[in-house]
Amino acid sequence: MRLVNLAVSSLNQWAMSFDHNLSNIKQSIAVARESGAAFRVGPELELTGYGCEDHFLERETCITAWECLAEILSSGLTDGIVCDIGLPVLHEGVLYNCRVFCLDGEILLVRPKKFMANDGNYRELRWFSSWKRHKVVTSLNLPECVQAIKSQRTVPFGDAYLSFQDTDLASECCEELFTPKQASSGLALHGVQIISNGSGSHHQLRKQRTRLRLMKNVTERCGGVYLYANQQGCDGGRLYYDGCASVVMNGEVILQGRQFSLHDVDVCTVCLDLDEVVNFRASKSSFREQASERRSMACVNVAASLCELSSSRSLRISRPLKATRFLPEQEIALGPACWLWDYLRRSGASGYLLPLSGGADSSAVAAIVGSMCQLVIKAIHENDKRVLTDARRIGNYKPGEEPADSQEFASRIFYTVYMASQNSSTDTQSRAQQLAREIGSNHWNLKIDIVVNALISLFCGLTGRIPRYKVDSGTPVENLALQNLQARVRMVISYMLASLLPWVGRKKGFLLVLGSSNADESIRGYMTKYDCSSADINPIGGISKRDLRAFLRWGAQKLGFPVLAQVEAAPPTAELEPSSDGYKQTDEEDMGMTYDELNSFSRLRKVDRLGPVAMFQRLCQEWNGLHHKQVANKVKDFFRYYSINRHKMTTLTPSYHAESYSPDDNRFDQRQFLYDSSWSRQFMKIDELVAKMKNETPL
Repeated sequence: MRLVNLAVSSLNQWAMSFDHNLSNIKQSIAVARESGAAFRVGPELELTGYGCEDHFLERETCITAWECLAEILSSGLTDGIVCDIGLPVLHEGVLYNCRVFCLDGEILLVRPKKFMANDGNYRELRWFSSWKRHKVVTSLNLPECVQAIKSQRTVPFGDAYLSFQDTDLASECCEELFTPKQASSGLALHGVQIISNGSGSHHQLRKQRTRLRLMKNVTERCGGVYLYANQQGCDGGRLYYDGCASVVMNGEVILQGRQFSLHDVDVCTVCLDLDEVVNFRASKSSFREQASERRSMACVNVAASLCELSSSRSLRISRPLKATRFLPEQEIALGPACWLWDYLRRSGASGYLLPLSGGADSSAVAAIVGSMCQLVIKAIHENDKRVLTDARRIGNYKPGEEPADSQEFASRIFYTVYMASQNSSTDTQSRAQQLAREIGSNHWNLKIDIVVNALISLFCGLTGRIPRYKVDSGTPVENLALQNLQARVRMVISYMLASLLPWVGRKKGFLLVLGSSNADESIRGYMTKYDCSSADINPIGGISKRDLRAFLRWGAQKLGFPVLAQVEAAPPTAELEPSSDGYKQTDEEDMGMTYDELNSFSRLRKVDRLGPVAMFQRLCQEWNGLHHKQVANKVKDFFRYYSINRHKMTTLTPSYHAESYSPDDNRFDQRQFLYDSSWSRQFMKIDELVAKMKNETPL
């Protein structure tokens, strides 16, 4: 038996916070050493943090990363353990995203990333170049800070693997797991038995299933050990990296770390028998045949044995396990909650303020904050000193005090306010109060009519005209203006309260305002520009109404907030217009389409990349219960409202990225914001198709 201990880590890194990142890396190496590991792999670009973006173009970023690496090498932490560390490296005037392999204070190999992530949220080619000289190795001149440690002046740089005395080890980097032609397959055919992957992979609903499937597929076809390390947490932007370090061998999951965690450092260790890889590959004739045809590939010989480096204290073979899968509703409860915690503790704020209307969206945000408080208490009970220190500071606890439970903690850091107008109902007010009570938030009720009426009086004094609602025979222009006025007043009041409520409570700091517009409303433009959707951050801006309603049903039972079931069952309404005997405002009637229809439009537009004509043709197949003329009208309405309101996306509050249908204008869904909303040619073609369908004889 050739037993080897291997460690994978998930680190909560923060872009450009070098001391924080370095501390986490050192701790992860120390934990791996203590567990007897011979090899430790960390996340992609872990020294700088993955999300540095244009800071990568500053030479200082690379220099500082090298200085941090030199501190690791000189500390003795890499003595007796091979470490795979991610950082940017400038080589021959070109910047590369690299993996650096170290042992005993020296660098063994610098392996640049070969295939860059450059779609969706990723823009790696903006900063890095891919290594295009496959199976070629050059020489990298090391910076003086590294040379000073052991007089090592150069190191192999390029596409190679490490050949130890007892096994071979190589690296992939994040996107290379997802490419059509995986490097790991070729490495396996060259006899490499262990492949590490340091990733910066963000969370998206159901994405972890894809990662595990890809790792299982490659090791099931080719055999071998696949080690996956990932960044976790919010490193300063819209993305949440969800950790879940994993180990897969011969198509079976051996280890799966925590996917949603408040811990800054998560290190998991496995003990594997490498002879199982040899036996697995030897049993596959097709593998043997293709391996016998392989061409030579560069390798770096290492005068060490991974099996001998492994501590004999923990050589207990790890066996396959059943992979953990979260429901999408659970992912909504956990991912945005962890993101909110990182944002709160790093922003310097003393809490969150949420305009809580008693409707589905703001209630979902409140429930996510409640989930965050529960995760904080859980981490404290797991003896996480970092979380306890942050909770004491943010919650303004006296020395020696600590949070008693999630509700008590919420009462210190979470403020909710129900801002009623003459159009608000007692039902929504009651639901808001009940939810605040279940979560434990510091809840306030106020009426905004005095402010709204003052502004109407100002307008009347200026123009001599008084605008009226639709139910009072007002025009659509008047009706919309009065609704927008209420919505914008609420935004102004929210920021005033966020600034002053800590002062009222004799506490330091300020509150961050939470937004609560969902992805469907954003894509349709069913929101007021600069209303309560304008906030500091929004945990649900990338989530559809359908997914949020499923989350509310789940949260009513699993989070301990039963009033969420009542919230989900109530018809969505903005409550911005007066009700009458024959009229009550609802979202779907206002929009002219249901949320389910809007969800279909959103997915087809973004995920399937369909324009008006192609969407009409697809929906004629999917919505066969509707006449094609009705389908045509719905598609036209969607694109008309979408294009008219696209400008609102340019001011959308930074939102948690959660799904592939996200309309985020900042990076993920890049389109113009001034459209020809007539879509004349496309709509004419739809009309022609409708006429043609009308004349066709049914089969």
